[in-house]
Amino acid sequence: MAIGCVILAGGEGKRMMSERPKVLCEVLKKPMLGWVIDAARSFGFDEIGVVTGYKRELVEEYLQTYSGNLSTFYQEKQLGTGDAVKQALELIKGMDRVCVLNGDAPFIDADTLRKSLEHHEKSGADVSVITAEIENPKGYGRIIRENGRFTAIREQKDCSPIEDEICEVNSGAYWFNAPALVNALPRLTTNNANGEFYLTDCVELIGNASAYTSENPDIVLGANTRRDLLALNEKARQKVFDKLMENGVSFITTDGIIIGADVKIGVDTLILPNTIILGKTTIGKGCEIGANSFVTDCTIGDNVTLNNVKATDAVVEDSVKIGPFAQLRPGTVIRRGVKIGDFVEIKNSDIGENTSVAHLTYLGDSDVGRGVNFGCGCVTANYDGINKFRTEIGDNAFIGCNTNLIAPVKVGENATTGAGSTITTAVPPNSLAVERSQTRIIENWQKNFKRKKR
Repeated sequence: MAIGCVILAGGEGKRMMSERPKVLCEVLKKPMLGWVIDAARSFGFDEIGVVTGYKRELVEEYLQTYSGNLSTFYQEKQLGTGDAVKQALELIKGMDRVCVLNGDAPFIDADTLRKSLEHHEKSGADVSVITAEIENPKGYGRIIRENGRFTAIREQKDCSPIEDEICEVNSGAYWFNAPALVNALPRLTTNNANGEFYLTDCVELIGNASAYTSENPDIVLGANTRRDLLALNEKARQKVFDKLMENGVSFITTDGIIIGADVKIGVDTLILPNTIILGKTTIGKGCEIGANSFVTDCTIGDNVTLNNVKATDAVVEDSVKIGPFAQLRPGTVIRRGVKIGDFVEIKNSDIGENTSVAHLTYLGDSDVGRGVNFGCGCVTANYDGINKFRTEIGDNAFIGCNTNLIAPVKVGENATTGAGSTITTAVPPNSLAVERSQTRIIENWQKNFKRKKR
């Protein structure tokens, strides 16, 4: 059985006051559309189609970060949800079952999709509405049942006083038997106050309908304003904390902490205040991250300490200590047991096991061996203004304070550079390289007398 998904992502969202489509507004630094796509992919649809509209080029640019079974359909004019689904007829006709989701409802989950499909199949219905029970149903379409059997969706403005008290609401997500949906879409009309084609009318047109109540009431939540978006962020933030704590992660306080939904953290790791962890970051067991650290798209091993560290697209192996005030830029690999001190920046470099980079040092485009020691203020000068070159440092080398290594250059194993040297040629293993000009002393220097007079 072929199962497809159509995600509606064409709305402008005027009340959001944004120059971007509403579905690209972010929850925990991830577009709402991305949350929905990830849930759909976790479910395992054979095909996923995204219906774009307002500023489609921005949505399509974001979708390029995904690969595989993802296609787009364009709704030129915003004529309602029914018209949006019509644009994906090419996908729908090739499916047996089709799920329709909203791109601005980020908390839909794969478990709800699986269980609702099971309900749809058992019910024998041609269309199944995914619903939720919520405390405050104001603004949502109510689910009308007679003797427990789903009979209709009633919009808020059309509810009777009794119906207004109903707390089961329409999530805006549906399962359809594809042939029934194909048959119903051309029969939609604009005979309503807004003059639009409503997907909800398909439920009545198809007739053979059921409703599945999700165990997750948050699937109905969306955002029309910045205030709504803030509420989604706060709820998502707490959901992440709850999940992490259930899995053995500790917090002294959650003040200033933001952790993305895709982040994975091992047991007995402590996250300290004002720390932000985003992207596809994975953190191991027994770590201490923060305070005041920013980590995105990194892989971090066990028993690592990051103190006031900014790390992007980097790999940090086990038992590493970094900080405070250090930066790991993309392409950096820090091997087991490394120590990196304050005001150190490392870019696109591989730092060998048990190496020490104490403080005030920049290492760019460098391959550093095991057990190397860097004194204060060292620099690998990797850029000549046109091209970038690599520096290679062998095992157990000692790089003296304020050494400048002018790439491309190689320092051999167990070699030493004298403090203040500017190294421009290869240093053989087991040797000392001192590259300084001879000291000249000029007595009675006139500028000294001028400063003294001032």
